[in-house]
Amino acid sequence: MHFPIIALVGRYQDSDLHAPLRALAKLLVREGSQVLVEADTARQTGVTEYPAASFAEIGQQASLAIVMGGDGTMLGAARHLAPFDVPVVGINHGRLGFITDIPLQHSTEALTDLLQGRYETETRMLLSATVWRGTEQMFAATALNDVVLNRSGRGGMIEVRVEVNNTFMYSQRADGLIVATPTGSTAYALSSAGPILHPEVSAIVLVPVAPQTLSNRPIVIPADGVLNMTLTAMGRSEGGASVHFDMQTWSDLMPGDRIVVKRAPHNIRFLHPAGYSFFSTLRRKLDWNRMPRSGTEAE
Repeated sequence: MHFPIIALVGRYQDSDLHAPLRALAKLLVREGSQVLVEADTARQTGVTEYPAASFAEIGQQASLAIVMGGDGTMLGAARHLAPFDVPVVGINHGRLGFITDIPLQHSTEALTDLLQGRYETETRMLLSATVWRGTEQMFAATALNDVVLNRSGRGGMIEVRVEVNNTFMYSQRADGLIVATPTGSTAYALSSAGPILHPEVSAIVLVPVAPQTLSNRPIVIPADGVLNMTLTAMGRSEGGASVHFDMQTWSDLMPGDRIVVKRAPHNIRFLHPAGYSFFSTLRRKLDWNRMPRSGTEAE
């Protein structure tokens, strides 16, 4: 038995999630595993016939967590479970699904193989970030995708000074600045014309959002670099500036506040079906394998 205790985490905002969750739980029990259901998932879906557990309890007891939902659900679960080294596998019950890569209609076959030891393992880094006002720490969080400093509301451009390992890199005016992991390189950073980083690349990418100077381009730095981003000014009109850590937000930034970003001390382990390929995921999600229908289109 590779995974004697398996936790289920779901995007409980979905009103129809209870049926596939119950089907999944029955499959796991039939294969000999004990099932836990994340507490909020159990409460919101009504799947209460199995023991409910907090993320901390899942981290202490479970040998695997299965996340059913979209990438946002996976981001939250990964942040909670990374310190416990509990591997996660994602079943896509959302839309895009870069990291919840198993389609719901293929989940039975994929999970049966996984329970029998046929799977690929992939380790991904997270970011640790803190907000400082002088010597006082105002906020701290981790992020699997990205840390984003941006203007709020209808405020004008923000100005930010960036240092890497205490060495000045640049100051720029922009709508925002994205600091992304390889996982996050296919999220907001990609939509802002950032590069795609392979998950095995140990690096962090900085992508400006609508910079005032077009020569401000994305840049990739080593994963062990420590970033200091100091908000030096923000728009005078309505709004201000905020910083986002995946789906967590600190919206009370003031000029002079400093955001420190570095690699988190814990990684997260993803399990994928045997034969998984990152490039296959890119081809499928980004339509890279769509061929032009005529010579004219190819030109």
